[in-house]
Amino acid sequence: QVQLVESGGGLVQAGGSLRLSCAASISIFTFSGMGWYRQAPGKQRELVAAIPSGGSTNYADSVKGRFTISRDNAKNTVYLQMNSLKHEDTGVYYCNAAVYKREYRRDYWGQGTQVTVSS
Repeated sequence: QVQLVESGGGLVQAGGSLRLSCAASISIFTFSGMGWYRQAPGKQRELVAAIPSGGSTNYADSVKGRFTISRDNAKNTVYLQMNSLKHEDTGVYYCNAAVYKREYRRDYWGQGTQVTVSS
């Protein structure tokens, strides 16, 4: 059974930084890609950053230049470094791992970690 455990959320002032971690219970080489999503109150869940197993990272326009996604294959962990945080970055951040090929896709989700940015 795949488990994704997030950590690193919290309360931070605008302009501050946080680093989120997502530890997988299996080798992250298993997945086609991993990413971070967030959901703000009253809004739909949105992709923040993604890192495929091969290929370049991609980011939502709202976080480009401020957030960096990275992976440590030896630790089966994916990180999201968040700098210059803004109030609108507030939300629950979810780690995602996906296996996909052609029409097939299966997603795995962590439990979420709250990020609150005070203005």
